[in-house]
Amino acid sequence: MKTKEKILITALRLFNDKGYHAVTTRHIATELSMSPGNLHYHFKHSEDLVKHLFNDLKVKMDHLLENLKNIEYKDLETLYHYIISTFEILYSYRFIFLNFVDILRQIPEIESQYKNLNISRKEEFQSIFSDFQKNKIFKENIPIFILDSLVTQIFIIGDNWIAYNSLTLKLNKEKALQQYSVIFLNLFYPWLNDDQKKIYELKYITEK
Repeated sequence: MKTKEKILITALRLFNDKGYHAVTTRHIATELSMSPGNLHYHFKHSEDLVKHLFNDLKVKMDHLLENLKNIEYKDLETLYHYIISTFEILYSYRFIFLNFVDILRQIPEIESQYKNLNISRKEEFQSIFSDFQKNKIFKENIPIFILDSLVTQIFIIGDNWIAYNSLTLKLNKEKALQQYSVIFLNLFYPWLNDDQKKIYELKYITEK
């Protein structure tokens, strides 16, 4: 494993375990039995580490979304699998979402990327919703303003469920993924066709 990769893996673990504001590059260097100077050769500041980690997160999310787009027949199980896989990735980078506002304010480059991401994701999600309509999973006559709102709701819940859990239920990873994935999936229930609602109620309400 290359030194740069070791630094990023260690930084992610420490940020997640101790909190973004509690970890410095010196802490990371000590954890790796490395001199601060050696670490700074690769990353001068904590912000540089966060930029790389945020980009890693984005790449993983892009890959997951691309896989979803490439599935020809999308059903409820496809949607649930995408959501829980997404939440698992987000949890792996949970320090970002526990310090989301601070990170965006402190690192303009990430703030800019996040704004652009909102724009591109809106188009991608609407295309995916269209596929669910073609496959008779979603209703056909969903108003455009509802679909627009649905994308916004996706971002609001996706960006904030980790912080909400840390302040309220404090569930461990496994239970949190199960709990909040279904809560997220519930967003789509009103827009399912009647037969899909019955499937949903049997599979995701009684079992999960």
